[in-house]
Amino acid sequence: MEIAAESSISPRLFGLIQLYFVGSTFFSWLLYLASSQFSTHLFSMKFETLTIHLGNGTHESHGAVVQPITLSTTFEHGNEGGMLYSRANNPNRHSLEQVLAAMEKGEDAAAFSSGNAAGTAVYQALAPGSHIVAPDDMYHGLHNSMVQLFAGIHEVTFVDMSNLEAVKNAIRPNTALFWVESPSNPLLKVTDIREISALAKAQGAILACDNTFATPVFQNPIALGADIVMHSSTKYFGGHSDILGGALVTAKKDAFWEKIRNVQRIGGAVPSPTDCYYLTRSIRTLAYRMKGHASNAKALAEFLVSHGQVEKVYYPGLVSHPNHAVAAQQMHGFGGMVSFTVKGAAADADRVLSKLRFFANATSLGGVESLIERRAAVEGPNTTTPENLLRVSVGLEHIDDLIEDMNQALG
Repeated sequence: MEIAAESSISPRLFGLIQLYFVGSTFFSWLLYLASSQFSTHLFSMKFETLTIHLGNGTHESHGAVVQPITLSTTFEHGNEGGMLYSRANNPNRHSLEQVLAAMEKGEDAAAFSSGNAAGTAVYQALAPGSHIVAPDDMYHGLHNSMVQLFAGIHEVTFVDMSNLEAVKNAIRPNTALFWVESPSNPLLKVTDIREISALAKAQGAILACDNTFATPVFQNPIALGADIVMHSSTKYFGGHSDILGGALVTAKKDAFWEKIRNVQRIGGAVPSPTDCYYLTRSIRTLAYRMKGHASNAKALAEFLVSHGQVEKVYYPGLVSHPNHAVAAQQMHGFGGMVSFTVKGAAADADRVLSKLRFFANATSLGGVESLIERRAAVEGPNTTTPENLLRVSVGLEHIDDLIEDMNQALG
């Protein structure tokens, strides 16, 4: 940039301005070198370090230690970042997608405005007439997407994905997608991802895994053979019940992934720059939050097992869980979700809900506060979830307070 010397600016001030621009250019160059060196060490970083530094796109010459929020919807042609229009890309979304891909050990990631939008993008990318094998116990929002939005477009068979023979029997000549949710919502079934991956490869089909409950802190489906990993980033990634979002991560940038990217770009169900910023910010504490959630969940599950008013406890960290061996093999921790059935009927479960003080009777999960709900009441009349089942998102309150509260509510 040239500055005209012939003006009322004093020679000293003119010199300072020149020094500022030279210094800014030099500092930007140092940042570039640092970021280039940084990228070469990406895969040697531990998870906690990666989540703190990778998504924090600080490129400003003033030395900010956190990334700015870029609200501009459009960008000048020929810019270094390759930005064009915020529906297609945005600096904050780019930073978020970088850290998402790295966490799940994938080649690329796509951020969406909700978990449902992310999952639905996979179904949209399938050829019409495709057959999907999906869990009989799965998040009802994506279940509804399959059976309502894609009725007459795709075929779906719902089976117990933890039963390999049942999965094999569900395969058809046109099976194009195996959809896995492990642990499942709300019964916390655990699917052997390696086994389903082998079936998918033999079929020439895609394996997609909803990893929302486990998070990449405790499970990496791509390392187990999955092609696509899905997240409702509203949940543990956001972690504070104040951000809506979804994500897909791919093992490889292939033709199917390009179709998903087209759904994202053309469909436009993308998160705002502000949501991307706050998600990236929240992810920086994900590893430590998940350890707290898992520790509290295990303690609560063990308490519930011993309580006389509890019929059954669903938690993969319990040795009594039917899929515990598989969970121990493919997971590094068992997560923060616990489900249990109260002795009696729906009214008895509702009575417990009404007495709790620290567990909010609300849907969703993954926040620092504990949430609980009678899941069948939320899923509607076609649910197969037991009417007396309570699903708990165990928060980060002190475990003694949570157990004391649950004990008084159960009576």
